[in-house]
Amino acid sequence: MFNHKLSIVKTIFATCLFFLANVAMAQTPDIFKASNIKSNMLKVSDWQFKHSNGKPENTWTNAAFYTGVVAAYETTKSKVLLDSLMTIGERNNWLPAKRYDHADDIAITQTYIDLYRISQNELMLKASIDSIKKMMLMPGGEIKRHGITWWWCDALFMAPPTLAKLSKTFNDPSYLVLSDTLFMQCYRLLYNNEEKLFARDATYLIDASGNGKRESNGKKVFWSRGNGWVMAGLVRLLKEMPSDHPTRAFYINLFKDMSSRLLSLQQEDGLWRTSLLDPAAYAGGEGSGSAFNCYAMAWGLNNKILDKKIFLPAVKAAWTGLNTLLTSEGKVGWVQPIGADPKRNFNAESWESYGAGAFLLAGSEVIKLKN
Repeated sequence: MFNHKLSIVKTIFATCLFFLANVAMAQTPDIFKASNIKSNMLKVSDWQFKHSNGKPENTWTNAAFYTGVVAAYETTKSKVLLDSLMTIGERNNWLPAKRYDHADDIAITQTYIDLYRISQNELMLKASIDSIKKMMLMPGGEIKRHGITWWWCDALFMAPPTLAKLSKTFNDPSYLVLSDTLFMQCYRLLYNNEEKLFARDATYLIDASGNGKRESNGKKVFWSRGNGWVMAGLVRLLKEMPSDHPTRAFYINLFKDMSSRLLSLQQEDGLWRTSLLDPAAYAGGEGSGSAFNCYAMAWGLNNKILDKKIFLPAVKAAWTGLNTLLTSEGKVGWVQPIGADPKRNFNAESWESYGAGAFLLAGSEVIKLKN
């Protein structure tokens, strides 16, 4: 009798657990459902617009956010997002930042071009084109100080897509010629052919004697967000580049090589650590670099450049991990602050506008995935 009653109790208990588990699953939103992705993109955009980082709107940190807002607008067709972007451009008189030869300072032009394509208002691009034409004709301070114009890998997100967008918009190949030249200078200086990763800048290169900056485990320093900038920049460059452009194959191969290497460095939570080759020393996934990688790999899948069997699980894991960094209000946390190297100076409360932008870019490609 006792065993019979115990069996009944166990059955009831198991049934209750099954019921509660199903209720919990029903209440947990499907992060891959299109409507939920759109809802989160709008929520992230809204939160970030309401929380200023105190920097000029046309500086690189905000410019990276606006690239994500454009992607969110294209995904959701929200007139609020479009009106917000137009207002920002008008408020800044459609000006890039001050340094005409610095990649960071023309990053905002990517958004100006996207808005120009909608409104066809030539005033939106006059100042930006003037700055870039000046860079074509007059070497500036970056060359004097560093020997090349794009001397740090982040520049490959900030500038090549700008030049490619201008080339496509105005059917002017000279912009892509310039982009190819400056990109290759950066690539030859900073790309490590063995590791298939970019050093942040020349101060992270190891000399012939093996001397240079290293991580605590003795490995070379390769920064997650720095390589994320490159990955996302390659996507945005390739999206604008003609299919028959003579250097397109180079960029495709670089994208595939870096994707494979980064895949091998993804952690169990789907995210990447700030230092790619010393993940154990950096607890917790970093939001911005992880989101840029997710965006790039999802785009590679959607454009049949990356193998679905290999990369789809990785992208799904990355998007799952990124959603654990998102608060109910729409803040993207665990974003490393502005810097030039891997650091441990961030936590769940850490946010930056470029982190939100990277999340929005990732969402704009994840939503297109065919599972």
